[in-house]
Amino acid sequence: MDIAGALSVDHLKFLAHGFMVTLYIAFISILLSFIIGTLLGTLRYAKIPVVSKIMAVIVETIRNMPLLLIIFFTFFALPEVGLKLSVTVAAISALTVFESAMLAEIVRGGLNSIDKGQIEAARSSGLTYTQTLRYIVMPQALRRMVPPIVSQFISLLKDTSLCVIIALPEFMHNAQIIYAQNVNYIFPIFIVVAFMYFIVNYGLSLVARRLENKQV
Repeated sequence: MDIAGALSVDHLKFLAHGFMVTLYIAFISILLSFIIGTLLGTLRYAKIPVVSKIMAVIVETIRNMPLLLIIFFTFFALPEVGLKLSVTVAAISALTVFESAMLAEIVRGGLNSIDKGQIEAARSSGLTYTQTLRYIVMPQALRRMVPPIVSQFISLLKDTSLCVIIALPEFMHNAQIIYAQNVNYIFPIFIVVAFMYFIVNYGLSLVARRLENKQV
C-alpha cells in the first residue's frame, strides 16, 4: 500500500476534478428530473383520459428498467438512429430519464396523500380544478414530498458512478485511472472516494431527516 504515492498532489487534483464533474452531472440531472418528474406525476394524478394512461405506461416502463441499460441505450443505441450524444449529455439524459420516473411516483403519491375533503371543499367554494391543484393540493403535497425527494437525489448522486461504463470523466472514472497505474494505490484511493461520497450523501441525508421531522 503506497499512501504517499496514491495521494500525491496531482492525483488529488485529478480526483477533485472528477468529483466536480460528478456534482455537475448530478446537479443538472436533479434539476431536470425534478421538473419533468413533477409534470409526469401531476399528469398521472390528474387522471386525464388517455394522457394519464400513457404517462403511467412510460413511468412504469422506465422504473422497471436498470439504470445501466438506459445509460447504454443513450450512448450506444441512439447513435444507430442518428442521434449521437456527447458522453456528458448522454449521462445527463440517462440519469434524468430514470430519476424523472422515480420522482413522478413520489409526486403522485404526495398528491394522493392530500385529504379528498379539502379538494371537495375547494371545488364547492368556486375554485376550478386547476386552481385547487395549484393553491390547495400542491403546496401541502410538496411539503410531504421533500424528504423522499431529497432521498432520491442522494440515490442519483451515487448513481452517477455508473456512468464510468461510458468513460464519463467523473469521480470513479478518475479514481480508476489512478489505481490502474499501481495496485498499491487501490486501498488509499478507495478510502478517499468512499469518504467523499459519504460526506456529501450524509449531509443530504441529514437535510432529509430534518425535513422529515418537521412533518411529524
